[in-house]
Amino acid sequence: MKDLPHVIWLKAFDSAARHNSFTAAASELGLTPAAISQQIRHLEQHLDAQLFRRLPRGVSLTDVGQAYAQTIGKSFEDMALATNGLFGKKRTRILRVRASISCAALVIGPRLAAFKAAHPDILVQMTTSVWADRFDDEALDVDIRYGLGNWGEAQIAHLGHEYAVPVCRADYAQSFGENLTIQSLAAGDVVQIIGSETDWGKLSELHHLGLKVTTDWLKADSSLIALQTVSAGQGVTMVLESFARQYLDQGVLIAPVPYRLPKRRSHYLVVNDRAQLKEEVRLFCNWVQSLYQEMTFSEAEHPG
Repeated sequence: MKDLPHVIWLKAFDSAARHNSFTAAASELGLTPAAISQQIRHLEQHLDAQLFRRLPRGVSLTDVGQAYAQTIGKSFEDMALATNGLFGKKRTRILRVRASISCAALVIGPRLAAFKAAHPDILVQMTTSVWADRFDDEALDVDIRYGLGNWGEAQIAHLGHEYAVPVCRADYAQSFGENLTIQSLAAGDVVQIIGSETDWGKLSELHHLGLKVTTDWLKADSSLIALQTVSAGQGVTMVLESFARQYLDQGVLIAPVPYRLPKRRSHYLVVNDRAQLKEEVRLFCNWVQSLYQEMTFSEAEHPG
């Protein structure tokens, strides 16, 4: 086994191979082209192999030089990654988060830039699901789940009580004229969210409204689809106020009647047991909890 070549020779070779030029390598390393040529010559003598062809104008790698350049280049990259990873001041930390498509798109996503600004060294990888009640992917660190909170993980945090409200476009509400009531809305084009079909009936019972939802105009498997559908101009949907908030704040949709339905289920932060000690998990969970507290306060101040 040959002794390893001097690292200075390897550095000169790596730079010259990447640039395909002794002159460019000299500029990158702060040396003269003659010094680069000499170091590569020493390397070739040590290896007993020609790494570059010397041409009338410039140089080019030989076949063995090309193969060696790939290996040496990767070795320098690996050393740089290891050094930065272990000793760098701001090592990038990856945080893997899962939420429903509606929660991710309507609550977390629009506000995630604030978390990134506060923690630029944390790379958030967000994935989505329709329904999730366990960590079927062990790589996940945090789940934002909708339910009753009766799961098996050790660290589960309630994010606050949720309310559902009927929402629609203002022009759709105006199409009822003087006949706009919660009863007329329920008898109109209702976009039902799969899994929440009983909300209209529960709202009716709570407020003694006598609602009769005649037919479902459309069914959607997510609140996001339902909101996008009614924001296009047709129909009404009963949806979580936290999901509808940006549509209401931007004036895209309105809550045309003052009725709200307290939901039995709500959102929870669930931490994978293996990720409990990660600082990035703690920082993200604190941020999400603060976010939901602000949203709850806003909804209490400005319902509907």
